Amino acid sequence: MRTDTIITYPQIKSVRPKIVWRGLWQILTLPFILFIILPILALFLRLTPTEFIQSLDKTQAFQAIKLSLSTSLITVCMALLFGTPVAYFISKRCSVYHRVIDVLIDLPTVLPPAVAGVALLMAFGRQGIVGRLLSPLGVSLPFTTAAVVLAQTFVAAPLYIKSATLGFNDIDCELKKAAALDGANRWQIFRHIMIPMARTSLISGGILTWVRALGEFGATIIFAGNFPGRTQTMPLAIYLGFEIDINVALTLSVILIAFSFLILILLKRFLHYQKDISLEDTFENSDW
Repeated sequence: MRTDTIITYPQIKSVRPKIVWRGLWQILTLPFILFIILPILALFLRLTPTEFIQSLDKTQAFQAIKLSLSTSLITVCMALLFGTPVAYFISKRCSVYHRVIDVLIDLPTVLPPAVAGVALLMAFGRQGIVGRLLSPLGVSLPFTTAAVVLAQTFVAAPLYIKSATLGFNDIDCELKKAAALDGANRWQIFRHIMIPMARTSLISGGILTWVRALGEFGATIIFAGNFPGRTQTMPLAIYLGFEIDINVALTLSVILIAFSFLILILLKRFLHYQKDISLEDTFENSDW
């Protein structure tokens, strides 16, 4: 038996406002999207492939790229090593003490980078709180590669800690209680339950920390200085390139944009993949 769907006039009338509103919202998104795309596009159009290759052959650009990659990777390792216990400590805690620690961890992410650099200099400088204790041992942190790592860690590591904390908070307490009843100790619960179930948050937090460390500028230039081959990362080389060689600045800017864009795409694909897996597991475990 054939049945035809008859669209009445009131139905057509109700569909038209939805189409108009959808088109209006799409038009309203254009100004901000263009505001983001145009400067990035202008940067890529300003630099020719020949100038890009020639700038990469320069020692200043190569040293900045090498230093940025090495220090940012060390920063991620430090965030994983020292930030994971902090995230686990403050997860699912409601006391005032844990809330204060949570606020302190968020503080570097909202501080102006220049303030972070001055604070690090007052703490680890030659006349700083810690610097005075290190000076008799012949250890000087400011204006060294170690200072670059400390500046990046101070600014970027909180991103990992917050992401890891959210991951630990999402784990059901009943799983930990069940493991404890089966005889698992705290370390076994942390290793075999907490870490595997929070791996998505841990990985995404580590990637965000890495990208943030690559772009760190303000705290680094105050605490570590801008010495080529020793403390001059890519953002600092870009800053100096505007005075010495604009093509080097443009080349490093293009590299940072392309690298950050690629990392964010991979991160989002990874998160969507993990979300799809969790949804499949949910449907498989359901009664439907």
